[in-house]
Amino acid sequence: MESQGFAVCRAFADQNLLGLLEAGLTEVETDAGVRSRGGVYAIRNLLDAAPAMRTLASTGPLLELARTVLGQGARPVRGLLFDKHPDANWLVPWHQDLTICLKERRHVEGFGPWSVKAGVVHVQPPAEILEQMVALRIHLDDAGDANGALRVLPGTHKLDRLTTQQVVECQQRIAEVSCAASRGDVLLMRPLLLHASSASEKPGRRRVVHIEYASCTLPACLHWHEEAVPQSDSENGADA
Repeated sequence: MESQGFAVCRAFADQNLLGLLEAGLTEVETDAGVRSRGGVYAIRNLLDAAPAMRTLASTGPLLELARTVLGQGARPVRGLLFDKHPDANWLVPWHQDLTICLKERRHVEGFGPWSVKAGVVHVQPPAEILEQMVALRIHLDDAGDANGALRVLPGTHKLDRLTTQQVVECQQRIAEVSCAASRGDVLLMRPLLLHASSASEKPGRRRVVHIEYASCTLPACLHWHEEAVPQSDSENGADA
């Protein structure tokens, strides 16, 4: 994680955890955060949309895995589902994950530009905020090279926010790595790591539960949209 900006934990999610995640997805009700085309293919605001998903993200093995990277202050702040299938297949060009989701917009130096997606406020924070975050991508299906596996440019998480030209230059000089994964594998990834994915070349599903964790403190007037207080911290009365 330190040098490359990503790591794959093979078979981390056992059948019990995978079953709980799949059951949690059935709780999601159609709202502005659900995107569909021939069936649901993406869900924003997953922690709010499915209480079981919030619980799974803020307790147990997923939280502990995030804390191995971020320390004991880590807590989930955002959840999404990506579901490529024959009726909803797409590619994602090289990019960094530069935005976070907040409850409201407030003028704070270093935060911007702002936008609203699915009724939720998004903003690009200073890079030091993103450097204190990690995403866990839990694979509910196999994701090989022919099925939209994530591709990354190792080490680019250390380069701060990149311009379009800098992204092109990184593509030219850094060898990409395919993060092919099997059901149950968990990919840990820093937000600033350049990553992309191709459209699937074969019919089938490629479901990924994407949970973002943070250990940083936001300015007092800003609040994460989906922040979940880990159960152990809540029981102890700690302020996450």
